[in-house]
Amino acid sequence: MSNIMKDNVGDLFENWNTIPNWLSFFRIAMIPVFSVLFIKEYYVAAFIVMIVAAVTDLIDGKIARKYNMVSNLGKILDPVADKLSQMAIVIILIYKFWNDGIKYVLFLFIAKEIVMIVGGLFLLSKGLRPGAAEIWGKVATTVFYIFMIAIIALGGDNCALANVKFFQPFILSQTVIDIMVVISAILTFVSLFSYVPGFFKQLKEKKEKEISD
Repeated sequence: MSNIMKDNVGDLFENWNTIPNWLSFFRIAMIPVFSVLFIKEYYVAAFIVMIVAAVTDLIDGKIARKYNMVSNLGKILDPVADKLSQMAIVIILIYKFWNDGIKYVLFLFIAKEIVMIVGGLFLLSKGLRPGAAEIWGKVATTVFYIFMIAIIALGGDNCALANVKFFQPFILSQTVIDIMVVISAILTFVSLFSYVPGFFKQLKEKKEKEISD
């Protein structure tokens, strides 16, 4: 690891011990719990875990801003927790819909997150930090959670709420599931492209600063 990256990573842990950061740690810890519960077919329990994780995602940022708990680590940890959570959900859905063509669209989510992770590591190696989520990133994340929670809860015969009589009339057809996945995928890639200008802007400003120095 270069000295620049070491210094940059070291700065992340200044004033790191905050409630929002612990909520992000909690969200990351829930990923394997959710995955195991789903694979073991404890669908209702897995659904509840995912709801809890999604709620922590909604409130940690609000707490950080309201109580002045914004930290360098939080700016990185929150999106990392989002990406790991989303990748886990996608992998689970690929497992669930392995015999359906929609799995190929789901693979696009993983490709996008890999690109974001590689881009973030590249910026860190240059002494820079990945930018905060753009508006399209927030929209894409919100839609992703709403749609994927709906699919896990109500998507097909083996969904979390399939055996709950009240919800049986609302079970989603495969066509509706496919449409929801495609819409979420489109928004995901719109959000990816929204980061591109900021990515190159940071690199350009750093290069101009190095030349001026």
